[in-house]
Amino acid sequence: MLSAEARGPAYRILTERLLIRCWEPSDAAALKLAVDGSLPHLRRWVPWAATEPTPLDQKVAWLRKCRGEFDLGLDYSYGVFSNDELEVIGGAGLHLRQGLHVREIGYWIASAHCQRGYATEVTRALTRVAFDVDAAARIELRVWPDNGNSLRIPQALGFVAEGTLRGVSRDAEGRPCDVTVYSLLRKDYECGSIPDLPLRALDVTGHELV
Repeated sequence: MLSAEARGPAYRILTERLLIRCWEPSDAAALKLAVDGSLPHLRRWVPWAATEPTPLDQKVAWLRKCRGEFDLGLDYSYGVFSNDELEVIGGAGLHLRQGLHVREIGYWIASAHCQRGYATEVTRALTRVAFDVDAAARIELRVWPDNGNSLRIPQALGFVAEGTLRGVSRDAEGRPCDVTVYSLLRKDYECGSIPDLPLRALDVTGHELV
C-alpha cells in the first residue's frame, strides 16, 4: 500500500512529550479509561463516541483489528501515550482512505489532557512521518467547521483550506454535517519548518527511520 520510496510504517514515534505508537490489544483497559472519562467532550466532535461506552471485550476486538490492519499496511491507527507510556493521552491515525499516496490525519485527545497543545504536537509529528517515512505526496485534515480548536491546528501548521464538503459527516445526534478539508502538499512541506522537527520514528524492529 506504500510507495516504492517509503521506509515505514513507523510503529513508534517519540516527540518532546509524547509516545505515539501502534495500538496493542493489551491497551484496552487504558483506552477504555481514557474514552469513558472523556465522553461529554468527545461526543461533541467525533462520531464514533456516540456508540460509547463499549465493554472491554469490544475494545480488545477493535484493538486487534487495528493491529492487524497496521501490520498489513491497510491503515495506521496509533495510541497517544505519555512519554512514560503509563497513560493514554488520546488516539491518532495516518489513514489511507483518501488514496494511495495520501494520508488523512485524525486525532482525539482525552478531556483531562486538552488545552496543552498535544493535538498540535501529534499532528506535526504525524505530518513529518507521513512525508519522510511513508513518502506521502499529500496530507489531509478534515475538520467540522464549528470545531474552532481543531481548525486552528492545520492553519498554524501551514495547511491550506480547500473548501467545505456539505453533509458528508454525522454529528453526535446522527444528523448530516459539513467538513472543511485542509491539505498540505510535499512541496509546501519541504519549504516549511516541520522537516526540522526533532523526533524519533522506529520500525517494528526498533530500527530508526528518521
